[in-house]
Amino acid sequence: MRRPLTQRKCQHCKTFFDPDPRSAGRQRYCSQPECRKASKANSQRRWQQQPHNRDYFKGPTHVERVRQWRKDNPGYWRRQGSRAPHALQDDLTLQETQTQRLDDGLVPHALQDSFFMQPTIFVGLIAHLTGLSLQEDIAMTARRLQQLGHDILCGATHQPGGIPDAKTPHFVDQTPTGSQPVQLGRSAPGP
Repeated sequence: MRRPLTQRKCQHCKTFFDPDPRSAGRQRYCSQPECRKASKANSQRRWQQQPHNRDYFKGPTHVERVRQWRKDNPGYWRRQGSRAPHALQDDLTLQETQTQRLDDGLVPHALQDSFFMQPTIFVGLIAHLTGLSLQEDIAMTARRLQQLGHDILCGATHQPGGIPDAKTPHFVDQTPTGSQPVQLGRSAPGP
């Protein structure tokens, strides 16, 4: 049967503490942060007082030892280690809006330039909300939404991108031309 642990007096703060069972024979300091620092300093002092450790960080042989270790372990100090993973989305910070002079009309960009620069989820959202499936229609809607957002943020008095004071966007009730009604849940009627 194991002998019960007895309390010890910390060599730094002089209070009694229960030593860790794994190191009860060697533990002389409690777990308070100040006492742990004192323990570390005492340990380093004892290590450096040993004759073979006195010049451990000095001299050409030790410089070469460090160079060889750095060569064998490239990028050691740049490793991520156990850092917390990055957030999927960073906190949004408010930015000052900058007002720009708008030309009389927006110059339409080439379809490929403006359409494929949009994130796929944004394109999918426009297609889902509007029912549009052609790239040209989605790109035109994206440009209109971009201008509407710019008008809202910059406080434009004219209405090139949308309707001021609108409660719902004007493109919600649009249905694509030539669309056929679809019935879900059962087979089509007929012979």
